[in-house]
Formats: sequence, C-alpha cells, structure tokens
Amino acid sequence: MNKALLLTNGRLRSNDAKTAHGLIRGTERFTIAGVIDPPEAGQDAGVLLDGQHRNIPIFSNLDEACGQVAGINYLIIGIATVGGVLPPDMLEIVRQAIAKRMSIVNGLHECLNDKPDIAALAEAYGVQLIDVRKPKNRQDLHFWTGEIFQVRAPVIAVLGTDCALGKRTTARLLREACASAGINAQMIYTGQTGWLQGGRYGFIFDSTLNDFVSGELEHAIVSCWKETDAQLLLIEGQSALRNPSGPCGLEFLISGNAKHVVLVHAPKRRYFDNEPHWGEIPSVESELELIEKLGARVLALALNTEDCTPEEALAYQAQFAERLQRPVLLPLEQGVGSLLPALKALLA
Repeated sequence: MNKALLLTNGRLRSNDAKTAHGLIRGTERFTIAGVIDPPEAGQDAGVLLDGQHRNIPIFSNLDEACGQVAGINYLIIGIATVGGVLPPDMLEIVRQAIAKRMSIVNGLHECLNDKPDIAALAEAYGVQLIDVRKPKNRQDLHFWTGEIFQVRAPVIAVLGTDCALGKRTTARLLREACASAGINAQMIYTGQTGWLQGGRYGFIFDSTLNDFVSGELEHAIVSCWKETDAQLLLIEGQSALRNPSGPCGLEFLISGNAKHVVLVHAPKRRYFDNEPHWGEIPSVESELELIEKLGARVLALALNTEDCTPEEALAYQAQFAERLQRPVLLPLEQGVGSLLPALKALLA
C-alpha cells in the first residue's frame, strides 16, 4: 500500500500548496494518510480545504503523525514554490522521514538526488528519492510528427486566465462526470500533481526541453487515444496564455489540436499570481476572443471562487452567463455536470 503523508509545514492554506490540495481531493497512486502543517494541526484536511470531511488528519510534526498512523511508506512534498526551491525548514523534516524509512516524493525543480548528503542518507536507510520533475533523458523524448491529426476524439483543453486556479481539478471533475454518464473521457496530465494523482498519460511540461514540448504532448494524446479508445480527451492546462512568468497554452491549441476549451477564471483575482508588478489579468472576453482566434471554441467558463461568499459566487455565475452566453460552472460548489449535454453533443 502506498500510504503517504503530505508535507506543507505552514503553507497548507496558500496557493503554493496546490499539489497538496490536489492530492487531498483525490489520487489513485497514493493513500493520503495525513498532512504535516503545524498551524492547522487537529483539523481534517478536507474540511479545511473545501468543507468536505475526508478523514485526512493534520498533524503538528512527523513524530505525531507516525505515532497515530502506522505503516507510512512515503512523505510527499506538497508545495510548489516559485523557482521550485525546497524550503530549508522542510529539508530537516525530509531527513527525519528518511531516518524513519520513508521514501520521499518531490515535485519541485530542486532535485533531492542532487544533494549528496540526502542521497547518502536515503541509501543508508534503503529508501527512494523520487524526483518527479527530473527531466527525461534525450532518448526518451518525442518530437512532433503530425500524428495528432489522426486522432478522431474531440480534444478539450482546460485553460486558465492565471496560475493556480483549479485547471487540473476541473479536468478531473470533468473526467469523473463523463465516467458517471458512460462517456470514456481520458485526461492528459501536464504537471507533477497529475502524475502524483495517478495519471497514466502525460508529461511534466515545465521540465521538458522546449523543442520537445509539442512532441511529448502529441505522443501523450495519441498514445492515450489509441490505447484507451477514448471518446473525449481532456488536457490539463498550465499557467495562462498571457501570464508573463510562464505563458502557456498555445501548445495545447496548436500542437495538441485542441479545438475546444473550458476556461477557468477567478473573478476576484486582479493581478497575475497576485503580484501587482506582473500586470493585471485581462478580461475574460478578451481571453475568449484570443482563444477563438487561435481556432478553438470555448465551451464554458469555470469559476474559482476564492475570496467569494456563496452569494457572491452565484452572482458572478449569473453575471458571466449573461455576458458570455455560454455555461458558467462552479466546479467545487456545484460540480460540472451541467456541461455534459455540450460534451455529448461533441460526440454526436
């Protein structure tokens, strides 16, 4: 059993903990047995995240967690920091976990295997250091071939107007809703959390050499379609088309031939990554116009309701539905089932 603890260490409430948030909501690769986050100790992680009890306790430290949960196999770094550097306070907890014979799963750019002392400690205790973002070897990379144009299943990209909005979560919810409706929808992951959640098809976008991003995307989509007979293919988006810290999404529309989009937006977020000097997030209408000029149709808008009251969330939903004249989803509050008729129409 892949029983695991998540390490956020004081950052569970922040957007940096989006890896932990995804794994708390669901993973087929691990069994999440708890979270280490001292300020939130004593709570259930699911209740803290979105009000849903998931029987995932939050502990103040590693010793407390090990004293209450037996048979832990993994410690997963549950944050994604700017620049991908492991915070020093977490490194000491990593050492403690290795000494307790836990393997470490790290999704940051900074690889644990590149730290001689950590690597030696892991070898001494017979555990693994799994650096999810370690770049592939050149011989394992694929170049774009044009085979994508043979894929007959509709390809839907879940894009966003900024980072850390819930693109991956929205894609997973769409996949699950399709499964419940008898539609074989498959998801292509493009980030480390997608792999951690058990994704079979995909690649880590931001650790892939630029020349091979298009080819890795194509290879994942084509392989998934051929091997699963997927009726729909959902691509997890990354960053945003116009986020200056890492513009992304054009590849999904052009190289991945995604002709349909679900766009995720946080109506109360004004600046990219909440950094005023990075610039204001453009209007949803301008984002739709840009996407559609690139040859894709926006099926729906999905709202991230951070900092919204329930009443405000519903008001934003109604406002955008009137402005855009297309479905507006509240994925966490209402699910994504209202988009199923449009998805079934694509199959027809």
